[in-house]
Amino acid sequence: MKSPIFHLLLAGFASADITAPAPNNTTPPPAPPVLRAGVAAAGHELPAVLSATRLLGQDAVNTAHRVREQVPTDGYMAHFTIDSDFGEFRCIGTDQARARIREMEAIQKLVAVSKSDLFAEGVKRSIEQPIDAVKNLAKDPLGSVKAVPKTVGHFFRKVGKSVENAASHVRDRAQNGEESETGPAIARTAKGVIGFDSAKLECAKQLGVDPYTDNARLQEEIEKVSWVFFSGGLPLRVGAAVASGGASVALTATKVVGLPDEIYALTPAELTLRNSQAMELMGVPADSARKFSSNEALSITLRRSIIRSLQALGEIKGRAAIIEVAANCETRRQVEFLDQALVLVAQRQQSGKSKFASFEVSGRLPVVIDASGILHIPAPVDYLSWTPEMAEFANREDLANRKPVLLLAGGASDRARLELTTLGWTVTRP
Repeated sequence: MKSPIFHLLLAGFASADITAPAPNNTTPPPAPPVLRAGVAAAGHELPAVLSATRLLGQDAVNTAHRVREQVPTDGYMAHFTIDSDFGEFRCIGTDQARARIREMEAIQKLVAVSKSDLFAEGVKRSIEQPIDAVKNLAKDPLGSVKAVPKTVGHFFRKVGKSVENAASHVRDRAQNGEESETGPAIARTAKGVIGFDSAKLECAKQLGVDPYTDNARLQEEIEKVSWVFFSGGLPLRVGAAVASGGASVALTATKVVGLPDEIYALTPAELTLRNSQAMELMGVPADSARKFSSNEALSITLRRSIIRSLQALGEIKGRAAIIEVAANCETRRQVEFLDQALVLVAQRQQSGKSKFASFEVSGRLPVVIDASGILHIPAPVDYLSWTPEMAEFANREDLANRKPVLLLAGGASDRARLELTTLGWTVTRP
């Protein structure tokens, strides 16, 4: 079975139907080592198998997880398998793998907190002396019904009218007062309690994780711990000692996730308002803006990241078309890929190496034209091999005379670099 990234790149690169934080440094990483490679028919390469240790460094193993060392690729993306105390996780791409590793570390910390004396004290207080805001709510905080995100599949289906229908159904449910089943939400019994959303955001910030992740286990643990300390009137702070007689508990943060402060400081409604205002200034049609805001494939974090990347590019033409692309994505993995592509474009311009004038949309892949008319194609991939699919894309007629620049986030085989260069391409870092 072909991978989702294969379909995304092939459709976006090679035909008319093709969401991670920017890295903390700008030093280009070395090309990932190849454990195994081969030659396919007609002189093409077989996708490489890479090393988890070299790709992820010390993140590959810790007390909560172990990443399987051999990491196959599909010609574009690395496919990781992570074994942990909380189950097996399959991830596509190093960004997603690192995010899951951070989340497993966070789950481990939250589980430890839930076994502490102070947590038990919080449960007792929440039942015996609930704060005013929750006196009339259910007295079973751990058994409250939770609206955690669905696990998002990574296999793409053909984009068509069904996506518009899916987005409109969400809007219709909202207009009818029905709840969405996706997106991290507080316990339904506590919905509307002032302060609880902020408590959950603060907990996620202390742990250094995305508060709107689709990791259902992490959402459950965050909600459980946050609810007990919130309803019991106990502060949850980084740096304080865990003790039965204390008034706070330590949650040592994991590696910084790199999200902007506004993700933790503002409520979903406030972030949505900012997005709406930004889209209006970009000239996004009202219908596209509604679909963007209601499409359940886009988490709150990914929506905000896409908007921020487009804002960072300034008055570039065609931004409304990119919002339309995002609005019609079917899966979270599609949105992540789009988001990462936009991050590469924004990084390129912010580095001063290029000044972009307009967007084009090739299928669903955003490409940009600089002031001199050169086409730049963002490729947020882990390792590029010269597969038949890549060869087909590189030889596409509409690209033949444009000598495009490939903004490559990861590594590439010598063969892929040679073939692209021979065809007049430039392969470079963002």
